Amino acid sequence: MRRASVLCLLIVAGLGLAPLLISPTLQSVLAKMLIAALFAGAFNLLAGQAGLLSFGHAAYFGIGAIATLQAMSLAEAHIANIPTPLLPIAGLVCGLLVATVAGTFATKRSGAYFALVTLAIAELIHVIAPLWESLFGGEAGLTAMRMPWQSIRFATPLEVYYLVGIWCFLGVVFLWFIYCSTFGSLVRAVRSNEQRLAFVGVNTQYIKVVAFGISGGISGLAGGLLAVASETANYTLFSPAISIQVAFFAFIGGTTFFFAPIMIAAILTGVPFLISDYTRAWPLYQGLLFMSVMLYAPNGLFSVLDNLRYNIRAKRRMPIPTIIITTVGVLLVTAGVVVAVETVSRGHIPGQTLHRSTAIQAISPIRIPEQMTGFLVATILSAAGMFLSMWSSKMMTARVDVPSRPGVAR
Repeated sequence: MRRASVLCLLIVAGLGLAPLLISPTLQSVLAKMLIAALFAGAFNLLAGQAGLLSFGHAAYFGIGAIATLQAMSLAEAHIANIPTPLLPIAGLVCGLLVATVAGTFATKRSGAYFALVTLAIAELIHVIAPLWESLFGGEAGLTAMRMPWQSIRFATPLEVYYLVGIWCFLGVVFLWFIYCSTFGSLVRAVRSNEQRLAFVGVNTQYIKVVAFGISGGISGLAGGLLAVASETANYTLFSPAISIQVAFFAFIGGTTFFFAPIMIAAILTGVPFLISDYTRAWPLYQGLLFMSVMLYAPNGLFSVLDNLRYNIRAKRRMPIPTIIITTVGVLLVTAGVVVAVETVSRGHIPGQTLHRSTAIQAISPIRIPEQMTGFLVATILSAAGMFLSMWSSKMMTARVDVPSRPGVAR
């Protein structure tokens, strides 16, 4: 517990000092990473802890952004004296109210029916938003400017980052407080065995509605922070793509872990900005990552690390050669997939050919078409990686004296 506390303090200190050492562009990227992390944490309260998978959480994220921009417009027109640091509260309150109303109806069903109801609610708002111009701004959306507060002008990415960072920190701390509270235990009990909880006299419907409302409120807070950071929002924030993306973040990290969706959301939000100059196929890579995690680590990437930590504490050590072979195999398969994807994507970009790829030229000394060379290299790398992975898997199967951790997928 002490190590975890020290690690959290180091992360918070790093997030506080890092913006001072990076460019304004990266400061803006870092602010968006924090917003995505808060949104994923709010989603995981419902999907991971309560076991209620929502396919329409973008509705409350977008409602928070629209409400905050409306408050910003009132402050800009001097109709209401709302300090800029308090503007995200408008998104929190509106997200909480809308989510509570929606959750009252959605939680009457469970499983796939609950997911479909949440999707229908989000789609309803997504359709209405571009038509209701006075509230949502129509297809163009809403735009407003941040007003100065005290001696802070909020005119630089650094000032906006610290505003976003403080609110994200408070939001994550609040979610952690809910997780550790008695109510959080009841929420997880609903996921584990709702019928038994109802048998002992607990109103499970009330617990689910409150959890839904809190999750929607924090999602609205994240949307409000995005509105403050970008000073604009439109109906695309209600699209199913936003809901699916936050679900991807949560399940890739692992919904049974509190910090896993938060960290994965921040990482996968920042990576596209860093590699956008090198590839345009990042959505495909994200989809392949999600598919791989669901097939080979259905409890999320953090479950693999947790299982490894458990085996180390139990003094069940894997042979070093097996670890090396497995790692090399995974890296080779990954490299093969990357080469294949880049060969296809660059070969179909107008005006761009594979002659710009120095890697392909280096491994193609003979006169072979670049696309054919790329596919050949991808096949060799993938085949070698799969062979090593299967070999290491057989070696691990032979070690029957190393059982897996009970209840955790290997």
